[in-house]
Order: sequence, then structure tokens, then C-alpha cells
Amino acid sequence: MTTPSTPRTGYADLGDLHMYYEVHGEAESGGEGTPLLLLHGGLFDIDLQFGALLPGLAAGRQVVAADFQGHGRTNDLDRPLSSAALTDDVVGLLGHLGLAQVDVFGFSVGGAVALELAIRHPELVRRLVVSSVSFHPDGDRGENSEAVGEMTVDMIEGTPMADSYRAKSPHPEGLQGLLDKLGALDGGPGWSDEDIAGIAAPTLMTVGDCDAVHLEHAVRFLRLRGGDVNGDFVGVPASQLAVLPGTTHFNGLARTALVLDVVTTFLA
Repeated sequence: MTTPSTPRTGYADLGDLHMYYEVHGEAESGGEGTPLLLLHGGLFDIDLQFGALLPGLAAGRQVVAADFQGHGRTNDLDRPLSSAALTDDVVGLLGHLGLAQVDVFGFSVGGAVALELAIRHPELVRRLVVSSVSFHPDGDRGENSEAVGEMTVDMIEGTPMADSYRAKSPHPEGLQGLLDKLGALDGGPGWSDEDIAGIAAPTLMTVGDCDAVHLEHAVRFLRLRGGDVNGDFVGVPASQLAVLPGTTHFNGLARTALVLDVVTTFLA
């Protein structure tokens, strides 16, 4: 029997992209329940981003996790990184797996892809969790973007990201190329207030209290999703915001028990 510690693994061949994925856990008895799709952040991979969370997330449900282009065990392409292209890859993966609808949990770059998926393909997303991501460039702290744009291999030598890349990548010599692509990642102009307000899926946003995203921006997101109300009088909105204390962008999901409680409660 497949367990959270022994996932089923494979590759979705999407043109020249061989997208690595893992399937953890089992669907509920009778095949009920919506699978959960995990989308990691830039320079991370399935294990680095979600490894500590996966056993809890996959308890009683099926979880699908994927490595983006140039990350983890997925090959790179002669193609810039962009939210739009990565979203197309995810749509291809869901088609490959025969999944008509999923819950989605995306962090940072993965959060931007999750937003794009919910906006462009609302039929595919039942519930949406986006972590440490802005929906418009004015929500970002500028110093983070500048630091990513200047990143070199020497600067991350000896870190788990560099070690994991070399251990898993089909082209371990290509780390600087990935850093360059992340520095130039095309997130586009962002999404309009109307785009965010129009997302069909109930949405949970999580952000660290000292994250790369301004807290005012997270509150703006919540308000566009129908939140920031007096729930004792009008009820708790379907969309919610969690601000994680003592949490930066880099360690945005590090408080495993807290993140699990917030995310699994919302998805249930």
C-alpha cells in the first residue's frame, strides 16, 4: 500500500519538459475527496518546501506535488521562467494525471502559479491556499527582488538549496542558469483587483509577519476576497488570512504544526 513516506513517482512528458511529480497518501474510501496539489517556491523543490508538511497533509487524502521547470528532478528548457508558462505546465500535469479538480497550495512562485491557475482555469480549483506571494508588484518589498536578481552560486554554496539541486537535477551544472532565470522571472504586471475579487475558489492567504510581502497588501487581498468583516454578526467569510508570527519569506512554512493546523482546517 502507498503511504505518505513511499510516494508513487513519475514524469509527465509535456513537450520537451519532463515534469517530475509525486503522489502521496490515498484518496478517501470510495474515491471521495479532492486531491491537494502542492506548488513550491523558486529555488526550492518538493522535499525542501513541503517535506515536513507532507505526512500531515497526506493523512486521509491524496496529495500531488510537482517540481517546476529547472527545479528538483524536472529538466530545464530554453525558455524563461514565467508564471504563465509554469501554469500551463501545471494544467498539462493535471491532464496527464486525469485530475478534473484539485485543491491547490502554492508558496511564493508556486503561489503566483496557484493564483494564475485559479483565475485562468477556475474549473480546476476547488479551494486555494496562497502563501507569501503578492498579486501585484506594489505588494512586494523591493529589496527582495533586487537580492534575487543578483544571486550567484557562490552566495548559496553550502545551503540546502544548492546541495539539493546538485543531488537531484538532470543537469547539476546548471545552477547559475536557474538563478539567472529566477532573477529575471516574468511575473507580468500582476492581477487587477477585479481579477482577485472574481476568483471562484474560497481562498486562504498566509504570510509571515516579516515576509517579502507587505502586510498591508495581504489585508488588501483579504478585503478583495470578502474578508475583514465582523464575523460575529455576518459570519466567517469563505476566504481567510493567516499571519504567521516570527516568520520570514525564506522560512515561510517552517512552523510545521502551525501551518498544518491553519491549512488543513481551511481545506476541510
